[in-house]
Amino acid sequence: MPLLPEEPCLYPDGLFTDPDPGGADRWWVLHARPRTEKALARSLHKDAVPFFLPVYEKTWRNKGRLHTSHLPLFPGYVFLRAGDEGRVRALETNHVVTCIPVADQAGLRQDLDAVHRVMTSGCPIGPETRLVPGATVAVVKGALAGVRGTILRRGNRLTLVVEVRLLNQGVAVEIENWMVEVVPPEPGTNPA
Repeated sequence: MPLLPEEPCLYPDGLFTDPDPGGADRWWVLHARPRTEKALARSLHKDAVPFFLPVYEKTWRNKGRLHTSHLPLFPGYVFLRAGDEGRVRALETNHVVTCIPVADQAGLRQDLDAVHRVMTSGCPIGPETRLVPGATVAVVKGALAGVRGTILRRGNRLTLVVEVRLLNQGVAVEIENWMVEVVPPEPGTNPA
């Protein structure tokens, strides 16, 4: 069975590296119909509407054959960066259940930028749906330098979880102890 090529999960390529265009463009969270995230992303890409669909690579063995697939990190969600015209185009695809407005635009962009950096770091990643308290750290060395998240110990391994606060979900990546340093809690917050 031929492997399908990886589909675009980001449009345009500089969505996080270029400065915000300003104007009427803003972030929206599109809640997609079940298992239609990639179809929605294809439609948005075809119409040149800026979007981000975080994905991860899953590999499994079936009957002795190795299979690989790219699955959404946040099943059911695609992130749109557009004005009202782009939002209407997304709704016209018939893949969207609802379009969720985002109150904290800067916070969501910061979270998505961190998720994108983790995705493009080359490290194996996976979804994290059960967020638990842990120490807040900043990565100071390696490909993820500058990324902040929560550190969790699982057996002998350390896992960095980068959270998308709006969805209360995150992305997990294994890291080494020497790569991070603890970030002191902000004044007025209750440390975990």
